[in-house]
Amino acid sequence: MFFRDSPLREARKIPPSLSVLGIVSCLPCSPRKPKLLSHAYRYTAYMTAGKAGGLLREVTTRSADETIAFGRTLADLLAPPKLALLRGDLGAGKTTLVKGIAAAFHAAAEEDVTSPTFTLVHEYRGPQAILYHIDLYRVDTQRELDTLALDDLREEDSILLIEWGEKFPRFVRERDLEIVLERAGENDRTIRVID
Repeated sequence: MFFRDSPLREARKIPPSLSVLGIVSCLPCSPRKPKLLSHAYRYTAYMTAGKAGGLLREVTTRSADETIAFGRTLADLLAPPKLALLRGDLGAGKTTLVKGIAAAFHAAAEEDVTSPTFTLVHEYRGPQAILYHIDLYRVDTQRELDTLALDDLREEDSILLIEWGEKFPRFVRERDLEIVLERAGENDRTIRVID
């Protein structure tokens, strides 16, 4: 079953621009492979016995603006408290995605969100959530990780968005979501959200 403008789009708070440009597919309602209505966006929801599992969303964005727009749509999946791993090579668009997430939670304007590569942790406070954008690229040992006291940041209203968290098995085990960004061209990014 395919939805272009439907109650599913409304329930998931998918902006009309995303559902018009792409597809929304509910599986296992449709065992067929969905046809892309446009190559700009693809949104897929997998349902197993009424419970989401595995790949929650997949999209290919064609620009930084589209990556930011997709980040805004993730607010429903990132309702606090959450720990999400952001995976992707250097320059894959992780910080660009966080710009949209921060905007969705009214925690920061897009232009105020920057990479925490050297500061390691950036905090963005919104009325509904505190976002912590964390970059562990330069953190190599458990001892270095412990000095960041990331456990102190985990509260009922916090969302931890951790880049390079897969370096530490603990975060892989404890994560609520994993967001994987891959280059699909010069400006194109394929983004997968996995629970």
